[in-house]
Amino acid sequence: MSVLIKGVRLYGEGEAVDVLVDDGQIADIGAGLAAPDDAEVIEAAGQVLLPGFVDLHTHLREPGREDTETIESGSAAAALGGYTAVFAMANTSPVADTSVVTDHVWHRGQQVGLVDVHPVGAVTVGLRGEQLTEMALMAGSAGQVRMFSDDGKCVYDPLVMRRALEYATGLGVLIAQHAEEPRLTVDAVAHEGPTAARLGLAGWPRVAEESIVARDALLARDAGARVHICHASTAGTVELLKWAKQQGISVTAEVTPHHLLLDDSRLASYDGVNRVTPPLREASDAAALRQALADGVIDCVATDHAPHAEHEKCVEFAQARPGMLGLQTALSVVVETMVKPGLLSWRGVAAVMSENPARIVGLPDQGRPLEVGEPANLTVVDPDTSWTVAGGELASKSANTPFEAMVLPATVTATLLRGTITALDGKPVRTDTR
Repeated sequence: MSVLIKGVRLYGEGEAVDVLVDDGQIADIGAGLAAPDDAEVIEAAGQVLLPGFVDLHTHLREPGREDTETIESGSAAAALGGYTAVFAMANTSPVADTSVVTDHVWHRGQQVGLVDVHPVGAVTVGLRGEQLTEMALMAGSAGQVRMFSDDGKCVYDPLVMRRALEYATGLGVLIAQHAEEPRLTVDAVAHEGPTAARLGLAGWPRVAEESIVARDALLARDAGARVHICHASTAGTVELLKWAKQQGISVTAEVTPHHLLLDDSRLASYDGVNRVTPPLREASDAAALRQALADGVIDCVATDHAPHAEHEKCVEFAQARPGMLGLQTALSVVVETMVKPGLLSWRGVAAVMSENPARIVGLPDQGRPLEVGEPANLTVVDPDTSWTVAGGELASKSANTPFEAMVLPATVTATLLRGTITALDGKPVRTDTR
């Protein structure tokens, strides 16, 4: 079936055009295109067309915690958020440290068919930081694992990390590091600073992140390897990334939407929904992260979508499980923090939410130009609307959003995966062929 998207502006630029999608590709672009007889028409007058978003960091909880999220519910949230590909982290139960688990994640994602769900393999067996997994087997299996991470835990042993980087380089895959020196964060639940001190919360120092970022940049330099820094959260990390890139070290980094918008002033309520790893930092850190994303020091936005059950969040702050929902709110937060202040154009949004993450992990069919002949992985955005976030109305099985009751700008009105509509007007779209 063909799809005709009428009246969109490519990257939010220039005059409105029609875009014809056929056989999974962009077939034609122009004004006043005629719809084929079998075409589904999307009226998108004045809206923005972007390449489909790619999330390098999401938690879909399957296998093991299907009470909080499944690949199906998480895929629906992703499609509604404008995503056409997501990378599912390895800290499931059982851990995704074998091809049996990673292949299950891949095949289940394909069965659901709303987004491409790429499994992330664990770097070490059981996430214990001791023995490397069989990366080659996972990379060569049906799931074709492209990225490995012990996210949720740091690969803290420098020798293990060095070997992982060397091994990954030979395989052409990427190591993504959860930068946290664990000996500096024992019992820590909040950013170490005046707010945590006043509230009596155990502090998580910036140096716990920054020391690992610096170490891994040097390990990557000496190994001739690539390393990706997950959820950068401090101004110091920004400076270290800037230095590393100036030295020609192959380091990339992501920032989450919540670290762009929120800061530790929210902790005064002791609401467990605000507990996250790494913690919400000070306003000065958030400002530095926004500027770094605008300047290209930080390469991309990744949601770190982390669903939790109500009983895991509605407890004392220190007992709350760390993590926040992010797939359906990511674009709106980026618009609020980056587009409205003039730090990014819509073409810049395409870069940090689609093109750069696709490049980092080497996805050949994602983050492609909006041109005839390119894969039709597309997102249509209405930039002139706003919406009120309600966790209970999101597609996730959990409701732990820190943006509850916030009014955020811009809405995703349609998402297409290889030419098939997967989300339209706020609802996921499934077909009998999936």
